Amino acid sequence: MEQNIVNEAALKDRDYTVIIDKSGSMHVTDTPQGSRWKSAFETTLGFAHKMATLDPDGLTLYLFNNMFKRHDNVKPDAIQNVWDEHDPSGSTNLAAVLKDSLDNFFYRKERNEIKANGEIILVVTDGVPDDEKLVQDHIVAATKKMTNEKELGILFLQVGQDPTATQYLQKLDDDLVAKAGAKWDIVDTKTYEQIGNMSLTQVLLDAIND
Repeated sequence: MEQNIVNEAALKDRDYTVIIDKSGSMHVTDTPQGSRWKSAFETTLGFAHKMATLDPDGLTLYLFNNMFKRHDNVKPDAIQNVWDEHDPSGSTNLAAVLKDSLDNFFYRKERNEIKANGEIILVVTDGVPDDEKLVQDHIVAATKKMTNEKELGILFLQVGQDPTATQYLQKLDDDLVAKAGAKWDIVDTKTYEQIGNMSLTQVLLDAIND
């Protein structure tokens, strides 16, 4: 019990951002809940409730395809309303939305506006992004701006059964330090199935302790 309290302390006094893929392929029905879009909603709602216990200010929520929209200070009871504003279509321009999220973190850091423990970014996606290299480059660049390896963690959660996406996300998890020059390993990736038997606390801890 004491260990759980210690672990959860690393998740408190921290900001949370959730980035949701709403590209056209999210309509595909290959998850236990039906469509990838429905699975993404249920996943986001579950994490939002957990994050609310850790950061009562509300999370930053992005939804993206070829463009993106940011919603600030979102509480769990507002997730449905935000979701209803969006419908899957278009491509997967992950690089642009991820850069905006990272830029926002470092902008606030420069002004001493971030929480003491930093931030965790959760990306819920089903496929390979439009520009694979640019996503990698943004993450590598972010690690070089960091002063503490625990201040920022990025968790990619894959919904759906696209094996190409699984391979790509695993490379982000495994290769950024050894092959791309990242300062620290700040990426963890999991599939929807992998988190099924895990506590959300452990899933979030893996984002900063990978």
